[in-house]
Amino acid sequence: MQSIFPKSLPLLGKPGWDVADRIRLITNGSVDFEVQNPGELVSTGEVWDAVSTGAVEASWYSIGFAEGVIPSAPLFTTFPFGPDIREYSAWWYNGGGKELWAEITAPHGVTTIHCGVLVPEASGWFREPIESVEDFQGIKMRFFGLGASVMGKLGVEAQSMGVADTVTALNTGAIEAAEFGFPVLDELLGLYEHADHYYFPGWHQQTSFLSLIINTDVWEGFSESEQAAIEDVCAASMMRTTAEGEAVQLAPLAKMQAENDVQVHRWSDEMLDAFRGAWAEVVEEKSAEDADFKRAWESISAFRASYDEWESLGYLK
Repeated sequence: MQSIFPKSLPLLGKPGWDVADRIRLITNGSVDFEVQNPGELVSTGEVWDAVSTGAVEASWYSIGFAEGVIPSAPLFTTFPFGPDIREYSAWWYNGGGKELWAEITAPHGVTTIHCGVLVPEASGWFREPIESVEDFQGIKMRFFGLGASVMGKLGVEAQSMGVADTVTALNTGAIEAAEFGFPVLDELLGLYEHADHYYFPGWHQQTSFLSLIINTDVWEGFSESEQAAIEDVCAASMMRTTAEGEAVQLAPLAKMQAENDVQVHRWSDEMLDAFRGAWAEVVEEKSAEDADFKRAWESISAFRASYDEWESLGYLK
């Protein structure tokens, strides 16, 4: 099993090893995932195809990285102005999301089990304050998933990069800005050393799922009890990562502000409206280009419209 994130990153990479350890314990060693760090077997960009062919049996993965193969993939892991964890998990487990993704990915021979949750990400690190859309023009920036398409419409030269490449590119000046994670990750990576204007909220990734993907032939070779053990460990990991992620953000954020002169900003309503307008254009274009994207967007949108009534009745704002 190759992780696309290193073990050294809390919440992002380490849960892959924790999940493997727990599965090994519960199955008495009959299922033993030998987890490798990024690049030890194949490059991150090759992971989906490697699991599909069985060259690599499994991966600790974010299925948004499969967007180049399956354009609808980001809708099943994180997307701009997306739902919180309650709503997103309700759609995945009980609103048809899981079944739709299984149908779309069946030809690829990959079984997906959501296995971790990332809390809202920061919107990005910039060297200079961003006060209007015009300030985005020509900025080279690391950005993930469908949010990159939004930023492209606003004048940003958005690029997809892994962890090490992002830090290196910021250090050398190959990029001038980056979004990566949330305070506990960004502080650990030292992104404040290269840009000190830190923007919230992360409109592009309000909730993100991490997944255990397994070659389907391998998955079907497990016994029913082994499959149940894997699914239950992943369900528990969803809860644990949600709780941990919510608990550990404020201390590193305060440290960066006090010790590294990081300036925290919140996007104005006008800027959020600009992101939202560009996102609507991206949805329209991608729905026209790919039938599965259109199906997935219609599914999650219909569920969210229905959920809105329950949320307004059941929850305090």
